Amino acid sequence: MRLLCHLRGSRVRPFLTLRGGTRFLLSLLAMSLILSASVVRVRDGLPLSASTDYEQSVGMQECRKYFKILAKKLAELPDRCTLKAGKYSINFISSLGVSYMMLCTENYPNVLSFCFLDELQREFITTYNMMKTNTAVRPYCFIEFDNFIQRTKQRYNNPRSLSTKINLADMQTEIRLRPPYQISLSELGSPNGLPHTSLKDYKAPHQRLEPVTLSGIVSFVLSLLCGALNLIRGFHATESLLQNEGEDFSYVIAFFIGTAACLYQCYLFVYCTGWRNMKSFLTFGLICLCNMYLYELRNLWQIFFHVTVGAFSTLQIRIRQPQGKSPDYNV
Repeated sequence: MRLLCHLRGSRVRPFLTLRGGTRFLLSLLAMSLILSASVVRVRDGLPLSASTDYEQSVGMQECRKYFKILAKKLAELPDRCTLKAGKYSINFISSLGVSYMMLCTENYPNVLSFCFLDELQREFITTYNMMKTNTAVRPYCFIEFDNFIQRTKQRYNNPRSLSTKINLADMQTEIRLRPPYQISLSELGSPNGLPHTSLKDYKAPHQRLEPVTLSGIVSFVLSLLCGALNLIRGFHATESLLQNEGEDFSYVIAFFIGTAACLYQCYLFVYCTGWRNMKSFLTFGLICLCNMYLYELRNLWQIFFHVTVGAFSTLQIRIRQPQGKSPDYNV
């Protein structure tokens, strides 16, 4: 495919020549299509919007199963991936807690695939704010976005309708410098949901969390305070145990476990780790158990304070998700 670049200021606008390159692209895209696309929330795989595809072949049905498996594992994968499944390919990009996925035939041009996903991402981010996507509880609650997906899919499936709005040069450079992670079928598992082999614990290098909010800072400080209070009470319980042999040593253990749980909540809030949300819930459960055991040594207000801080910190850990690549549009 021959590309020319028309320079206007600092913007590069590649377009297809009307000679041999267009004929080649027409013949290529005549045999390759974007079949379906969907928008999925990263943290739990909740589908927010999707297009409708009508092909009912066996290969397509298997790809839909892979599609669902990938949607559940988005939090474990990099922000740009490709899966080859027979005659089809699944591509997706993730940004700001939302993933944009597409299914196409295997010979559909890779650069056009990610241009298509990039265009979906741009429109979705400008149409819906992060608060709506984070608080959505129903599947396909943004189904009206399907209209834009269908229009964009038709345009990318018809090379004559592609205009200079897509910046192929920038996307080609970005894919060359940071190619998508290639997921193999053996990594993903069998399409019937039974694991063939475990998925590699792969994460993009230097993965960061979203910026800290004021409520996050407050929860971090309160967790440190609760950890310090547990630590002080633990030392006092140790001194009392050494002076009085009749004291129960299990109280000392409960105080130190409570300290470790509070500090681990601070760690989960600051750093991105695997199974982060599950670890935060287990840590909160441990805080509750420790305070229940220490019922005789604390009054109700103290127990309420420690449990409330633990719940608040757990909520902030869940809200602060891994930071996606923020698109730098129109800058």
